[in-house]
Amino acid sequence: MTTVLAATREVSATVQATGSFVAKDSSDVAPEIAGRIVETPVNVGDFVKEGQVIAQMENRDATLKLEQAAAAEKQAEAAVRQAESRIGLGQNQDFDVSNVPEVLSAKAAYESAVAQAKLAEADAKRYENLVNTGDVSRSAYDKARTQADTADAQANAARQQYEATQNNARQNYQGVATSQASLAGVRAQTALARKALEDTLIRAPFSGYVSARPVAAGEYVALTAKIATVLRITPIKLEIQVPEANAPQVRVGLTVQANVPGYPGRDFPGKVTAVNPAVEQNSRTFTVEAEFPNQDLALKPGMFATARIFLPGMSQGIFLPRQVILTDPSTNSSQVFVIRDGKAHLAVVQLGEQTGDSVRILSGVSGDSVVASNHLQDLYDGQAVRSETPPKSETGNSPGRPPAGAVRGLAGKVTRA
Repeated sequence: MTTVLAATREVSATVQATGSFVAKDSSDVAPEIAGRIVETPVNVGDFVKEGQVIAQMENRDATLKLEQAAAAEKQAEAAVRQAESRIGLGQNQDFDVSNVPEVLSAKAAYESAVAQAKLAEADAKRYENLVNTGDVSRSAYDKARTQADTADAQANAARQQYEATQNNARQNYQGVATSQASLAGVRAQTALARKALEDTLIRAPFSGYVSARPVAAGEYVALTAKIATVLRITPIKLEIQVPEANAPQVRVGLTVQANVPGYPGRDFPGKVTAVNPAVEQNSRTFTVEAEFPNQDLALKPGMFATARIFLPGMSQGIFLPRQVILTDPSTNSSQVFVIRDGKAHLAVVQLGEQTGDSVRILSGVSGDSVVASNHLQDLYDGQAVRSETPPKSETGNSPGRPPAGAVRGLAGKVTRA
């Protein structure tokens, strides 16, 4: 029978803990309206893109309401155009009272009347001067004066007509504004009807995988019904329960390495993305979230994982060859036989990362412990043995984790008493 010495080596400081994978985002998709399902084009396990239809509801009523609203909108648009035409306002043209045809005509008449009044007044002045010099008769002057007064009265009348035409145009524009407001209300009704029709299509809120689809065609669903569950698992999150003693060391950005039973020997790299500031009172642990790329979808929500969070700095690690470790299937524990004081002592050990043929021992043995390496099935706890103490192992000084096969221990012979 042979033995090996546990080897001590400098490794990266780590915190080991356990946790479970959860989807980065999970959504129970519900309908916007109640109704009957007519089609479910996706199944559990399908990948869906954001906005993709995952279920369709009966849409006959919504389609008819949209058609009705669209017809009302056309009528309202025609009413606006009719009101605009009354004042000569083109489509999408800003209102300017001075550009209304009736106003332009009244303005021209007013300006013409003003010109006539000025001309008549000038003639009356000229005749007044001629009367004073005796060149014309008083009757001719009176006639010119009368014509000037008449022209002035006509100019005043034309001005009043011009102002009345402007006021009438402004009132007609108020009718346009009223028609436009009615059109806006009808368009809002059309938008609501269009949304009601769109709501009959139930779409994926983000790109991901369908993990549940509890409805089928023909079912009537309420607003609270779950149509499907969509998960975003690329990337995926790992929720790690870390002892409170490590709270000062763990922070966002640290590297994480996870292992899952389904992929023995495979290391999954990730990074700490969130640290819960509260410690759970019963377990005395706090939750750390780490994110993993998961491009090949190997990691699934709900998977149990053992994770190591790599801390700044170095620490001393104890390593043993893989073949010296026994696994007790009844307790699923790892065990070794430590040779001490002439006897074999069974020790339960906690395993860490494996590098080549060596496994890091997190607890259960100390550095330079002598451990039996063969005939392990023949040993039992407390069995007397005679051994030759092997020479002490050298402590490695290379930084980080040891290279593959670097930690082998030194062999010695053990004979059962």
